[in-house]
Amino acid sequence: MPPTSPRPKRLAFIGAGDISLLHAEAIAACPGADLAGLWSIDPSLNAEKSALFRCPVYDSAEALVADPSIDAVFILTNLETHAHYAALAMNAGKSVLIEKPVAPSTAELELLAACAERNGVVLCPGHNYIHEPSLQRAKELLDSGRLGKLVAIYIHYHIHHPEHVASRYPGVIRHILTHHGYILGYLGGAVHAPVEVSAMKSVVHYDTFEGEDLAMVNLRLTSGALAHFCADFAADDHSADPWTFVVKVIGTDGATRFSYRDWVENKPGVVHSHTFSAYGWHIREEVRHFVEECLGKGAAPLSTIHDAITAQRIIEACETSVKTGRVTPL
Repeated sequence: MPPTSPRPKRLAFIGAGDISLLHAEAIAACPGADLAGLWSIDPSLNAEKSALFRCPVYDSAEALVADPSIDAVFILTNLETHAHYAALAMNAGKSVLIEKPVAPSTAELELLAACAERNGVVLCPGHNYIHEPSLQRAKELLDSGRLGKLVAIYIHYHIHHPEHVASRYPGVIRHILTHHGYILGYLGGAVHAPVEVSAMKSVVHYDTFEGEDLAMVNLRLTSGALAHFCADFAADDHSADPWTFVVKVIGTDGATRFSYRDWVENKPGVVHSHTFSAYGWHIREEVRHFVEECLGKGAAPLSTIHDAITAQRIIEACETSVKTGRVTPL
């Protein structure tokens, strides 16, 4: 008899907000995965998303993680509850993919790392951008020396968010610059690790929300190269050469870049004025790698919980720099 194919990995969501739409699409596109159920902190989302995703609703998070048929759990709740639900799932023997920001502090991230090791499960931070082939190629070029000595890395994000949407998030430093931090770590590695940070933030267009809608950061790296981050919820960039989301790597012997604007659909997204196709594709590839490589073959995530700790240290250094008005060492 021919060998039978392994059964699809059964995945479940804790949390069913906007980001669950992209994760559900990613699972549907992954032949080795099924969305087997969900539970949301917001009970009003359970029936809606259950019908949309055609999966059952569990009575509680505890009931979901106790189901022996579930292989892994996606933590898609608000930031403040990530660590609680991730630990709940891992202590039940489930592997976990947890959306970014993974946790509010390095201390909580370190506890999650220890929990994953103790239970022998996969813990994958939702660091989706590094699944972009352009960034993987940039890393290869940089690591191989073909770009020469690194001079600078620029990571810019300029996408308007209405105040009622932004109020769900903790401000652009934590919500957006977390992406920048792990991208920098992925591209630069230990050779180009940040050693000091200088940051500023501002509020340009919010009336009542106290979180910042604009932040800029300069970083000095161990190699002597510099990096510059910008995150902006205040405005869209629709200029001729837009910096909607751009990563640029410049070396003495070459340069490369990635831009959201290479793939644009002329229809609004859930929040954005246009649909930037790359973002959904990154999540699809992140889920595929998690299912096929991490769960199926025992490979490590492209970005580990220890990379999440490094990114969080950058965020905390940014906040210290903003508060003190000084350059902050890492």
